[in-house]
Amino acid sequence: MEKHYHLGLLCFVHLLIKADGVTDQTELEALEKIKAGENVPADVVREFERWVVDKAEPEIYRYGLGHLRECTEIEKLRVFAILYKLSEIDGRVHTQELRMLLYSVKTAGVAFNEVVDFARSQPRMF
Repeated sequence: MEKHYHLGLLCFVHLLIKADGVTDQTELEALEKIKAGENVPADVVREFERWVVDKAEPEIYRYGLGHLRECTEIEKLRVFAILYKLSEIDGRVHTQELRMLLYSVKTAGVAFNEVVDFARSQPRMF
């Protein structure tokens, strides 16, 4: 997978983790598993972490969406399937997380039911 996929994924995972205003240990552990499971290169992670420090949510969203637009349909589905599963990681789906996920899926031109079906077809990620 290429850099666009990885940067888009990192942006949207960051936004989802921050959406409810609380970042817990479970989410941080899931983030590490995502980076490892998706083979995100360390230099891409460092680049993203340096870039995101002083950015506001709308800028992160636009940057991530720009990268997703360069991805294949399967890569987009994979990003949103990961987000879907991540939204459930703490035992409940917060309203803010759901809104962000639904809005992002719509903006990226992906059908939500396809995301759910794809997520369910994938092996356990976390």
